Amino acid sequence: MASQQQAPAIKGAKVLMVGAGGIGCELLKTLALSGFQDIHIIDMDTIEVSNLNRQFLFRQSHVGQSKAKVARDAVLRFRPDISITPYHANVKDPDFNVDFFKQFNVVLNGLDNLDARRHVNRLCLAADVPLVESGTTGFLGQVTVHVKGKTECYECQPKPAPKTYPVCTITSTPSKFVHCIVWAKDLLFAKLFGDKNQDNDLNVRSSDAASSSEHANDVFEPNKDEDIEQYGRRIYDHVFGYNIEIALSNEETWRNRNRPRPIYIRDVLPGESVQQNGNAERMPLPDDPLSVSAMASLCLKNPQDIWSLMENSRIFLEALKLFFSRRKKEIGNLSFDKDDQLAVEFVTAAANIRAASFGIPLHSLFEAKGIAGNIVHAVATTNAIISGLIVIEAIKVLRNDANSYRMTYCLEHPSRKMLLMPVEPFEPNKSCYVCSETPLSLEINTHRSKLRDIVEKIVKAKLGMSLPLVMHGSALLYEVGDDLDDDMVANYAANLDKVLSELPSPVTGGTILTVEDLQQELSCNINIKHREEFDEEKEPEGMLLSGWTQAPAVENKNTNVANGASTSSSCQAVPLETEEDDELVMLPAGSDSSGKKRKISDVSTTAISDLSTAADEKRSKKRVDELDDDGEAVVMLEDGNADIGKGLQ
Repeated sequence: MASQQQAPAIKGAKVLMVGAGGIGCELLKTLALSGFQDIHIIDMDTIEVSNLNRQFLFRQSHVGQSKAKVARDAVLRFRPDISITPYHANVKDPDFNVDFFKQFNVVLNGLDNLDARRHVNRLCLAADVPLVESGTTGFLGQVTVHVKGKTECYECQPKPAPKTYPVCTITSTPSKFVHCIVWAKDLLFAKLFGDKNQDNDLNVRSSDAASSSEHANDVFEPNKDEDIEQYGRRIYDHVFGYNIEIALSNEETWRNRNRPRPIYIRDVLPGESVQQNGNAERMPLPDDPLSVSAMASLCLKNPQDIWSLMENSRIFLEALKLFFSRRKKEIGNLSFDKDDQLAVEFVTAAANIRAASFGIPLHSLFEAKGIAGNIVHAVATTNAIISGLIVIEAIKVLRNDANSYRMTYCLEHPSRKMLLMPVEPFEPNKSCYVCSETPLSLEINTHRSKLRDIVEKIVKAKLGMSLPLVMHGSALLYEVGDDLDDDMVANYAANLDKVLSELPSPVTGGTILTVEDLQQELSCNINIKHREEFDEEKEPEGMLLSGWTQAPAVENKNTNVANGASTSSSCQAVPLETEEDDELVMLPAGSDSSGKKRKISDVSTTAISDLSTAADEKRSKKRVDELDDDGEAVVMLEDGNADIGKGLQ
């Protein structure tokens, strides 16, 4: 419970929690036991079985129910006199606008993705409401305080780019199992079950026009006279056999590499149908489509077993068959989800078959799932510690005790005999385009690039705007919203596909674009600089944004990114996993505690030099994310440890 000095601030406070997962469960309990009387919770997720081992407010009987609502009911059982308002919704919904945020005294984040964090950060800035951010992964954790005008905002510091791999490595010359996972998940799975119109290199066609007509057409389109099993075998032969033979035809590529071997289904399962190898026709299938399992159909039980090539081939065919027979309505709109058992089985099997072709060691489903989902298992104790620190900082904010604000980092091993390292917050970054309104600069070929490139790749992907508006002077080039009439929607849609210099209000070198997000109440200017040529490998997007700081993806010493010469004319990048990272900067425990808000440059040198003990173990910077809502954490490390499937060492 709070002290007598803290009690008035706590009891009169109205608190918004965003996220009711691993951190959220601990946080709600701690808030209730600390005397908070009015708590609101937003979470769009439902409870899954994998949550139960550490999200302690939930039980088996709650599976499938709203996290926010069940968490509220659980806490009210031991604190019935307080008010808890749950919202089973996405925090990015229009209902949660700036006016909604203004009613709260402090916002506490327990989110699991960068996009939602940026959105909440901007709404807190617009509403002038303090934000307490948090994150955990394994034994590491952090709590940071963000108060408009007093401390840096969440976006003042650069966030690391997701680990990327050149498409030419993924499609032509994989050398690591992670390359096979990215190929199976982002290319093959997406091609078969996602949008079939997407461009990727899987549908290789022979350059010889007189070659087999089977490979001159789109092999991913089922033929009218074939059943699901025949279709699966044809896809198998195309991606693991024919495509490999096409790759082998380029002798130069394999001059200094081990040559892969084509794998055809007739060589692995000669004259055999899938049904002959399991009980697919006899075993009762679950009613829930997401519970359908190829492993269960084929009587494979242990996810930690490494399947043979034959077993992987059977899983591949059975999983594909189950998708088309049990989940056909979803095909065309599916994306990989690590909680989708059938999707994980398919990706594991496909990655292993490709690995066998390229002489790469096979992995179990358990290991493959960890790599595909960037999973590092969370620790409940860390969540409890971080939740306590969140409440401590929230109380300081409510008491307006700015001199006592601390960013606190939880370490895996003691540094200077300390596991918790408090650091004074940084002052706002004057170069931050979010809280300091600094203009950005975009180098782009205005005679080739389209408005769609700026909207999709810059405004949405990099600047994180959900409902963007793009203006050139007083001319409105693009807008989204429910209140637009049909003519306006058609006009803006047409603008998207126009070259920048050919827009109604032409965008050329020297143009200043204004982009806004009315929901986030965020606006910034982009200075356009025309540039003719870009390096296709270093700048695959064909544009370069300056003033928007994102830390570069760190080379993983366990992953050969370049992997020798490319067999493709243009080597674009495929991310292993996207932006689910937080920044954890380990600074000296003996930092100046005078209460003065320091500039970022004031501590950069001292921090690294004084932290030699901690740096030797974890280096001076890491990126962490808090507990994912299924009880697992997502992490991108900056110290070269690429073995994400095995967790933090």
